[in-house]
Amino acid sequence: MSTNNILVVDDDVAICRTLELHLANEGYHVETTNSVEEGLAAARNNQPDLVILDICMPGMSGLDGLLEFKKEFPSIHAIMITAFHDMESTIEAMQRGAEDYIHKPIDIDELDQTISRVLSPEQLKTVDASTSSPTSSPGAKTMVGRSHAMKEVFKTIGLVATRPVTVLITGESGTGKELVARAIHRASSKTDSPFVAINCAALVETLLESDMFGHEKGAFTGAVTKQPGKFSLANDGTIFLDEIGELSMTMQAKLLRVLQEKEFTPVGGKHAEKTNARVVAATNVNLKERVKKGLFREDLYYRLRVVTIELPPLRERKEDLLDLVQTLLGRVNKQLGLNVNQVSMDVFTCLQEYSWPGNIRELENILAKAVALCPGNVITRDLIGDIGFIKPTEQSTTSTQPLAQWSLEEVTKAHISRVLEATNWHKGQACDILGISRPRLRRMINQFELIEPENSATDEDDQEEE
Repeated sequence: MSTNNILVVDDDVAICRTLELHLANEGYHVETTNSVEEGLAAARNNQPDLVILDICMPGMSGLDGLLEFKKEFPSIHAIMITAFHDMESTIEAMQRGAEDYIHKPIDIDELDQTISRVLSPEQLKTVDASTSSPTSSPGAKTMVGRSHAMKEVFKTIGLVATRPVTVLITGESGTGKELVARAIHRASSKTDSPFVAINCAALVETLLESDMFGHEKGAFTGAVTKQPGKFSLANDGTIFLDEIGELSMTMQAKLLRVLQEKEFTPVGGKHAEKTNARVVAATNVNLKERVKKGLFREDLYYRLRVVTIELPPLRERKEDLLDLVQTLLGRVNKQLGLNVNQVSMDVFTCLQEYSWPGNIRELENILAKAVALCPGNVITRDLIGDIGFIKPTEQSTTSTQPLAQWSLEEVTKAHISRVLEATNWHKGQACDILGISRPRLRRMINQFELIEPENSATDEDDQEEE
């Protein structure tokens, strides 16, 4: 039986008596008072572990009382109860340190679960997710993994980093391709030189050319000064070309010249400029298939894939989940100034069973949400929701194969389709969730022949496009 002390503060005598009888029957030591002032006096004598505090009472309100309880007893847990359903008081209660907010009439089962979670987190079977590696900084974007596939990736990085060859990184969206590129740069002899990234799908062709190679003054409308491009900024460092498969044929030809001749010409320029930047490219599409379809130059494809590093999807490296959760939680905790370092066992089981269509990026988003909403230091099942848009046991309506046997295109199509459905085809929201640009989303909708429903949401950018 529990020996925790609970203080109930409510001006409703009947509620106080009901809660006192119920909680005493559950094994708690219970004291009741009918005002904040009386509650504070009682707390000074008995040092309660938890205060259950009504919001609307004569004299000092529960919200103001919450501040006083937290001020005098910093370690006290607090649950607010109220007959009102207004948003403002809920927000204020959580910001002032309440760990939950329960509406009247009180659901006893809900109250019991909340009290158990608040007072007895040690009863939860948890996984320690505190950062265990002494060499990794909690905020650093480092790569982790002990699976065979990731060990092979680390070996390849070690071999190619000091050799000035072009590297092509392949893998689904969200697998960490830029982290590989940065790891290659850090392990190279050019680690003191710039690392410059370009998203080849984020800009239209004319702007992308200027972004890559720079432009001369007067080269086009708005070009009021000469601007260096990313190849100039990279100097003799590393230039990372993400989503290389989205380059137009024109830009492919210009990039091929850079790789062959080590030179480029700024937009509007008359003379070529030399570059010694190392090119690392990445793609989440099958470039070989694009070559067959005439969408990607074969000569450029072979120039890019001198060395290829293939990143496995998260669903094929589940043994890395604990390392990933530790690393990502360390990063999120540092960003939010928190210390959420425990994951309940049922949460970890869900993470293990889930198919992870969004890979590590999706895992980081889920953990960030859970940490932001976590009232203590343990991530519990209620904080992770349904884990994205594809439930662990859900199968594709377009494939009868197990998820692990799907092709990259099948997984990508299923994920994009479900994100669009979940956002009611709001393109801006879908792009934010998927982590891709709007032009890339349009191309993928066309590529997978996805049909937009008539009653879909339309954002302002959609209207402009129309």
